[in-house]
Amino acid sequence: MARRRWLMAGAAAGLGAIAARTIAAGSVTARAATRSAGPPVARIDTAHDTYFGETLADPYRWMENDRDPGWLPWLKGQNDYTRSVLDRLPDRATLLRRIEQLSGDQTLTAAVQRVGARLFYEQRPAGAETYRLCVREAGHDRILVDPSAIHIAGAGHVSLDWWGASPDGRLVAYGLSPDGSENSVAHVLDVATGRDLPETIPDTQGADPQWLADGSGFFYTQLTGRVDTPDRFLDARARFHRIGTDPAHDPILMQRGLDAAVAFDRIQTPTVSTSPGSRWALLTLTDIRPQQRLYIAPALDAAAGRAHWVEVAGFDDEIVAAALHGDELLLLSNRDHPLGRVLSVPAATPALAGATERVAETAQVIEAIAVAADGLYLTMMDGGVARLRKLPARGGVIEIALPFDGSIRGVATDPRLPGALFSYGGWLVPAEIWSVDAAGHLAPAGLSPKPTVDTGRYATTRAFATARDGTRIPYALIYRKDLRRDGSAPAFIQAYGSYGLTAYPPSFLGRMLALVDAGCVVGFAYVRGGGAYGEPWHKAGQHANKPNTWRDLIDVCETLCRDRWTSPRHLAIGGRSAGGITVGRALTERPDLFAAVIDGVGWSNPLRYVVEQNGYGEEPEWGAISDPQGYRWLKAIDSYQHVVDHTAYPAVLLTTGVTDPRVAPFHVAKMAARLQAATSSGKPILLRVDYDAGHGIGSTRGQQDREAADTYAFLLWQTR
Repeated sequence: MARRRWLMAGAAAGLGAIAARTIAAGSVTARAATRSAGPPVARIDTAHDTYFGETLADPYRWMENDRDPGWLPWLKGQNDYTRSVLDRLPDRATLLRRIEQLSGDQTLTAAVQRVGARLFYEQRPAGAETYRLCVREAGHDRILVDPSAIHIAGAGHVSLDWWGASPDGRLVAYGLSPDGSENSVAHVLDVATGRDLPETIPDTQGADPQWLADGSGFFYTQLTGRVDTPDRFLDARARFHRIGTDPAHDPILMQRGLDAAVAFDRIQTPTVSTSPGSRWALLTLTDIRPQQRLYIAPALDAAAGRAHWVEVAGFDDEIVAAALHGDELLLLSNRDHPLGRVLSVPAATPALAGATERVAETAQVIEAIAVAADGLYLTMMDGGVARLRKLPARGGVIEIALPFDGSIRGVATDPRLPGALFSYGGWLVPAEIWSVDAAGHLAPAGLSPKPTVDTGRYATTRAFATARDGTRIPYALIYRKDLRRDGSAPAFIQAYGSYGLTAYPPSFLGRMLALVDAGCVVGFAYVRGGGAYGEPWHKAGQHANKPNTWRDLIDVCETLCRDRWTSPRHLAIGGRSAGGITVGRALTERPDLFAAVIDGVGWSNPLRYVVEQNGYGEEPEWGAISDPQGYRWLKAIDSYQHVVDHTAYPAVLLTTGVTDPRVAPFHVAKMAARLQAATSSGKPILLRVDYDAGHGIGSTRGQQDREAADTYAFLLWQTR
């Protein structure tokens, strides 16, 4: 469903110049700390698992049980040791002060929704710790929800997780959670008074509220599994809440087993979506795959629980997005056209066999579609760089000229109104909200004041490395203009490579400018498994092809060394979440190539997904442990199982948050323990723990600042 609002996955705030002497002077002190003491040695309690005739040993299985009496003391001991090392790096405190200054100078706007004369937006103002929900009306701005003023017993902070305004702009449904846990409780706010209505709804992570046209109620998705158990995200259900009623009695519109005509698996989530100006509702069944199953029915029938859902498409039809425009249903399809084309069917008779092609496949990927009164807006992807096109009501597709190569974080439209709003920024240009009108004219929307950071001393390069199988892998570099390409510069190269997502599009570096100021080359490799070139690029780094993901990163890094941007003794790599697979396997396959590795909240032991709350939902991407082929795929990506004793591993910093609902803390904990026991290099293996944070989504500005200071100090210590 084309969203009428969009979410930005956390733009970075800036970091200014730190002299090179910071790290050079700190090496002796920190290395002395490493020699004089060590992290607590993890207890070995080996479990053995046999998969299809092959037995694997797991020496730290006990860490999967967060009630084990040794878990929290060991975790605390690891973090205490990490702090003793990082806090003694000279000028780390100076780094942090500079980060705090520059991140506090930047205003970040993360989501917008236009409803008539009201403009709703989610923003973290300069100096604020968390994002707020605001509304602009008649030229005046007003705060509607300020999580920093809300207190939940036992929580260090509260985060705004999601929100959506009713089509008339009178009400807003929104979700709050403690400590970055994303375990949302839904609230409903009256915009005129700024006060909450009495009703609240628990277990609404990713609720995605979708309103009826008259604003009398909204559809939402609710989780049913217990927190911190493997069934947390299984068997979710779609419900409808009518304003003023008890949410405990909200009708269940769809769940597994409810409708014999709509059978689906436990890992798939049902979501009911609506669109202003349309009398129809869409039922989508989704899992981690980009494809979806799609049904349609009248919205009022759906709200009343009497919908006869008509199937539009199955997973094999490869529909990746849908949008309603009155009685027309627009579909973004990859079937037989892997870079995407847009089809149109009547909502009343949505037969794909009779679909009309509205936008043909091109050499660029169609990533998303959004309907406005003046036409269909298309977000395009060109090897990591965003483009914007439009299909007007009459005529063919036109290009909307963007002012520089950058990234679009989303396009917000309303089918009743012309034009669109979107966030746009580049490596050296802070993101802000732009508007485009029906004539195609672009202009800043005036929501995000520009920070004062001067970017004139930096340069960027976009180039390609040739992978070992001949594939051209794009990468981007950001560096100081006076950089000497003699192989002596430190470099930090990040990669992701999963789910078909284009991670690390050109976005303002913010805090990472600290590394550039210190003479570091900052880079991003668009490895296979991601979405730089659409679904073919995704599939080329998935399942049996997954080794392409980390080997692409290795090949990019070797290219940078050959081209004298850096050299192995100065080279660091990093990845977060699923990027932990990429950097973890690059680490275990080529430990000689890197001086340092950053593994942030990363998947390290995916063979054990069966014991975590976000595990089973990953089966379409990684494979199922119950299947021999799936087991082979999972074993191949499991960094923990590929650590080899008596190997000279580089320095590694692993991070986790104890409330993480997406990647359980045991992943990086087990990886840290295994590396500490196996390495023969004498280089530090550090585990950093945030006790009131999760996956990073919902972390405060201060938490992000402190993690950045720790990471950059560690990197420069090990690569200079």
